[in-house]
Amino acid sequence: MSRRTALGLLASTTLLPILPAGAETTPAAFPQRPITLIVPFSAGGPVDVLGRLLAHEYQARSGVTVIVENKTGGAGNIGIEAVRKAAPDGTTLLLIPAGNLTINPTLMSNLPFDVERDFAPVTMLASAPNVIVVAPQLGVKSIQELIAKAKSGRITYGSPGVGSQLHLAMELLKEKTGVDMIHVPYRGSSQALGDLLGGHIDVLATNLPAALSSIKANTVVALAMTTAARSPLVPDVPTLAEAGVAGIDVTSWYGMLAPKAIPTDVRDALFAVTKDVLTAPALQEKLLTQGLSVMIEGPDVFAARIKRETELWAGVIKSRHITIQ
Repeated sequence: MSRRTALGLLASTTLLPILPAGAETTPAAFPQRPITLIVPFSAGGPVDVLGRLLAHEYQARSGVTVIVENKTGGAGNIGIEAVRKAAPDGTTLLLIPAGNLTINPTLMSNLPFDVERDFAPVTMLASAPNVIVVAPQLGVKSIQELIAKAKSGRITYGSPGVGSQLHLAMELLKEKTGVDMIHVPYRGSSQALGDLLGGHIDVLATNLPAALSSIKANTVVALAMTTAARSPLVPDVPTLAEAGVAGIDVTSWYGMLAPKAIPTDVRDALFAVTKDVLTAPALQEKLLTQGLSVMIEGPDVFAARIKRETELWAGVIKSRHITIQ
C-alpha cells in the first residue's frame, strides 16, 4: 500500500462519526432529535428519580440530548396536558404515577384530556410497595387486632390526600372488613408520618420508602403490605391477604406514556430501550435504594392495567362517596 493510499484511508476513517457507547444497539426508530421527559411534579420524588436515570441512560446509548422537565401544577394535570398537545414523534414523553391515570379521571370533573383517547402507553417502569403502619401506643400488632379495635372504638387514619391511591386503598379496606375509620388527609406522606409519630392519628397508609426508617427504628408498627407479595425490605411484614383480608392488591407504580398518534415502531423502540436500561442490575440497585422495584410491562399489558385499575377506583370512589372540594 502506498503512503498516499494509506493517508487517504486514515483521513476517511477519521471522518466517520464516533458513536456513543451502546448506540449501535439502539433501534433505528428511536428518536434522533432531543427528547423531553415531562415529570408533572417537583424534583426529588420517585417519578423524578426515574426520569433522571432514564435521561442519562437514553443519552449515553443514543447520543441524543435528553432532559427532564418538571412541569408542576394542577395535581399533575398541567404536565399531562403538555404531553397531550406535543408532537406525537416520541420526543416528548410523560412519566406519571398511577393515581393520576387511574383515579383523577373519575375524581376530577372537566379534565381536558382522556387517558385512553389521548395517550399511548409505552411501558410501566417501576413500583413502590405500600404499607399500613400504626403508632405503638395504639397497642395493636396485626390487621385483625386493628379491625377489632376499629369495631369497638374511634380510629383515625392518615393518607397523602383525598383521592390519593392510599386513601382509596384504606377505603377499600374499610369496605372489605365492614369497619369504620375516620380519614385525616394530608398534603404528603412525611407530614402524615410526623403526626402518626406524634400521636395525632392512629393509622397511616403510606409508601414503604417513606416509613422504612421508622419501621426499622420500631417507632411505628408495620401491620401489612397492601400489595400481592411481601417486600424484601421488610420480609416479616405480611400482605393483607396473608393477614386475612383478601381482594386488595394496591401498588404505587410509575409509567411512561406518549401522545396517542405516536408511530408504533417509535413506541416499540422506546419500550425496547427502556426495558434494556431498567433490567441492568446496576440501575436496579440504584432504584432499590430509593425503595423502587423495576416492574416492566409492555404497551398492551400496561394499557390493560390502566383500564382495569381505573374501573376499580371508579367503583370505590362511587361506593364510598368520595369527592374533592
